[in-house]
Amino acid sequence: MKEKIKHYLKEIIIFTVAITLFANLLSLYKSQDLNKQQFNLQNNRLINGKVYIPNPNRPILLHIWGTWCPVCKAEADNIQRLSEYYDVITVAVNSGSDIEIAKYLKENGLNYRVINDKEGHIAQELHVAVYPTTFIYDKDKNLLFSEVGYTSSFGLFIRMWWASF
Repeated sequence: MKEKIKHYLKEIIIFTVAITLFANLLSLYKSQDLNKQQFNLQNNRLINGKVYIPNPNRPILLHIWGTWCPVCKAEADNIQRLSEYYDVITVAVNSGSDIEIAKYLKENGLNYRVINDKEGHIAQELHVAVYPTTFIYDKDKNLLFSEVGYTSSFGLFIRMWWASF
């Protein structure tokens, strides 16, 4: 019986490592087409009516997502957790009105900052074709990392920590 359990645990570990490796390689491949230019983060209006002004001495995570995206919904708690420690700005693409997005956030226990990209112009400017897509800028607002698809809280925290230096 012990041998069977060891065998299954070994298979689960190998499978998990293989899937993680595949997901990271796929993300790297998909991120090749992203616009690597700096997005103007200044003076963007949030769904709450306030204007977003980035902190000049902190790294920024820019997260592109949609209320209609199941992977985005799965990753939302990771982004929420990160927003409690770092400067996080998100862009909801083709997700309805400001009121609809605010309702979605409330229903899902989220309160991070959101720019409403009603027609997808910001996503087009950044060449985003897969959701979610995440950009991490260092404290000087230089792009350090871009991720396509789901990213774990741990992976995001490590990248933001790295961007702090």
